[in-house]
Amino acid sequence: MSDPQHSLNHDIKQLIIEALGLEDISAQDIDDEQTLFGEGLGLDSVDALELGLAIQKRFGIKIDADAKDTRNHFTSVASLAAFVTAKQAA
Repeated sequence: MSDPQHSLNHDIKQLIIEALGLEDISAQDIDDEQTLFGEGLGLDSVDALELGLAIQKRFGIKIDADAKDTRNHFTSVASLAAFVTAKQAA
């Protein structure tokens, strides 16, 4: 029996790796709470756009790039998973 939240986090990690072509890291290398941008995984604004598009396509949700809180949702895998879950439930 697998935890759906853990599974979603893993899916998001895989999506980050595939969408951004991060061939030298695996899902296990990305911590759920690790910062994705800057000091953490080191993603940039172009990565954010690509990741946003990939998430919209993969999970069938809309992301409003202009919303003030959108940047907060992209802080970590855990925050992205919570955002996806909330959007899918809406």
